[in-house]
Amino acid sequence: MTDQSLLSVGLRCRCPRCGEGHLFKGFITLKPECEACGLDYGFADPADGPAFFIMMTMAFPVTAFGIWLELAYDPPFWVHVVLTLPLLLLACVPVIRPLKGLFIASQYRNKAGEGRLAVPASSRAS
Repeated sequence: MTDQSLLSVGLRCRCPRCGEGHLFKGFITLKPECEACGLDYGFADPADGPAFFIMMTMAFPVTAFGIWLELAYDPPFWVHVVLTLPLLLLACVPVIRPLKGLFIASQYRNKAGEGRLAVPASSRAS
């Protein structure tokens, strides 16, 4: 990612190295490699990070709105189906793909990987 910004490639869901290839082959299914530069996406493991941040920033306030609506006005169930459920879906679903792309670009930029135990130098020499 020489001249590509982390936000640019992450939010556009592009390859973190070249900025041209696509990250996903479906909605959020990661491709095995970049079609433009051949970068192996095996390093990418955003796990549940994007879902957690979306739940905390988007789903929590919408759910709180639904609870407030219920307690303040006691509407029939169909009001929640028509109002709260679509609001929840619109707040969460469109954001997951760019946020996952941002997490993957960040992993690439920071060379993030699985943790490894450090082996003391004295045990390596023997």
